[in-house]
Amino acid sequence: MQVRVLFFATLRDLVGARQLTVEMTATSSTVAQLRQTLIATYPAIKDNLGIALAAVNEEYAFDKDTIRDGDEVAFFPPVSGGSLENPERPEVFRLPDQAINHDEIIAAISTPRTGAACLFTGLVRGQTERDGHIPRTESLEYEAYRPMALAKMKQVAQEIRGQWQKVEGIAIVQRIGKLQVGDNTVLIACSAPHRDDGCFEAARYGIDRLKEIVPVWKKEIGSDGQAWVEGSYRPKVEDQAGS
Repeated sequence: MQVRVLFFATLRDLVGARQLTVEMTATSSTVAQLRQTLIATYPAIKDNLGIALAAVNEEYAFDKDTIRDGDEVAFFPPVSGGSLENPERPEVFRLPDQAINHDEIIAAISTPRTGAACLFTGLVRGQTERDGHIPRTESLEYEAYRPMALAKMKQVAQEIRGQWQKVEGIAIVQRIGKLQVGDNTVLIACSAPHRDDGCFEAARYGIDRLKEIVPVWKKEIGSDGQAWVEGSYRPKVEDQAGS
């Protein structure tokens, strides 16, 4: 059987390709067996692939899960468009390569009932005093597993709605591409009729959850070198959509 394999962040650099077509001898296999096949072909990825997360057909998968002919399998490290179908509960999900217009996003998730909006936005830092980071950053490079990232953004919005029923509008926007110090990188915004209707808490939950399950990574680039920043969160079965 043939499987299309996608690599992101550090794995992409080690393999030297974003995607490969892999031939498997059996008519079905598991994620664990595919890992071993890849390691046998690309020994340099052994350590990174051993701890990498997996997705089959744009949903988180685990080593015991079966893969079949024609499946798309993605491997990536732990993570570091818009919809207005319901005008009373607007949602925006985007992966732009241009600056985020905060006013435009707030307008997009506002309704005649909106009296409050809470917005979190991230910026490219030029200096970082944390282990595992380059001390002085000149730029960042973001990449995403686009179709899965958009699907997981929608999942985060559904989780927000399950906990804060009075939140009406939700926007989740993550920039990709190369960004300079001071550029905005990410935006989470939630709107509601009143400020005490959960929009503060929902926005905080949204950015924390994005960092856990939305497959987006960044590479820090500076005069001292460059490195992909990888997270530590390991997805659970309940992180799969519909669980």
